[in-house]
Amino acid sequence: MEKLELLAPAGDAESLKAAIRFGADAVYCGGPFMQLRADSAGFSLEALADSASAVHAAGRKIYVTVNSFANSDEIALIGGYAKQLYAAGIDAVIVSDIGALAAVKEACPELDIHISTQANTMNYKAAEVYYNMGATRIVLARELSIEKIAELRAGAPEKLELEAFVHGAMCMSYSGRCLLSSYLAGRSGNRGQCAQSCRWNYYLMEEKRPGEYYKIEEDEHGSTILSSKELCAIELLDRLKEAGVSSFKIEGRMRTPFYTSTVVNAYRLAIDKAFDLGALRAELDTVSHRPFTTGFYLGDKSGLQPDGSGYIRDYMFIGTVTGKASAGRALIETRNPFRIGDELELLSPGRLGLGFRLESIVNSEGEAIERSNTPMRLMSINMPYEAAEGDIIRARISSKAK
Repeated sequence: MEKLELLAPAGDAESLKAAIRFGADAVYCGGPFMQLRADSAGFSLEALADSASAVHAAGRKIYVTVNSFANSDEIALIGGYAKQLYAAGIDAVIVSDIGALAAVKEACPELDIHISTQANTMNYKAAEVYYNMGATRIVLARELSIEKIAELRAGAPEKLELEAFVHGAMCMSYSGRCLLSSYLAGRSGNRGQCAQSCRWNYYLMEEKRPGEYYKIEEDEHGSTILSSKELCAIELLDRLKEAGVSSFKIEGRMRTPFYTSTVVNAYRLAIDKAFDLGALRAELDTVSHRPFTTGFYLGDKSGLQPDGSGYIRDYMFIGTVTGKASAGRALIETRNPFRIGDELELLSPGRLGLGFRLESIVNSEGEAIERSNTPMRLMSINMPYEAAEGDIIRARISSKAK
């Protein structure tokens, strides 16, 4: 690749638009078949075609996940699906199943193929095998350290691209290949139906004392021994680049446009070296997340396990600007409650949060009101900065007026 790629998640059309607007070079999303997320995070073929047109108009790329483990009766359907995706303008598919890889390549050799992290590519020889089968990119196993990535890059085919996750939720199971949800809830995480059983609270019961339950981890948040911290590698981008990674991937197709906008903006600014890394690391704290870890990249696995602190939720998503601000005001589509006196922040592409005090709220009937409690309503608020459609309004929870 000629330059580093920032790859962002798109679980719906709004998140896709936000990812492109805030600086992603490419987006990845699910389609109507074999995508490894809930049905709500999948695009129809028509929506994929429309999205591809919009993404390409912006000079970016779009990839579609076809990364469920395939059953025999699905293999015959994959080739036709690949042709439909190629006709819709999709730049590449992400697959984990070796049979799916072969089916795509046989039916539609023009379509680029990326090997999912679930394939658990840990060494250069496996990467070479995938390349010889027609893959153009490997999404690296999450268990690799930076040193191991460099070793893989040195032995892999020169034209094979390497992609690595740099931010977002991590699965405690090996490269995301988990049977826990299947066992406890009858929902396979390898078929896009994960019940996130690892996030549940668990208790111990001694066999001779039925009905007496003991917390495994005794704190006010319950027990989360299986729930990993979240990956944050914003301070390791230069080292990952030196190791041979050319695409930095953000997790989060089930997350909100607020998450997508904030995280993509921070990593865009980090790649472009536009802000101090300390300030960008603090910016990532404005979205709801578990405590951060550098994962396996530094070779220390002890940092994966939770510390009992639960989610960090310091900021609230207030709304999205729906039109260009003028005469000191902006029209926003509301998401969470806010009121006069709240200290708000405006987030725009290429900038960090700009603070201001909320002094005026006018509803769609032209009435001045003290507070907004209903989501998905249009409200006009005072805006001391230049703002445009798609900008984000947020509030630090501790600074909200009582």
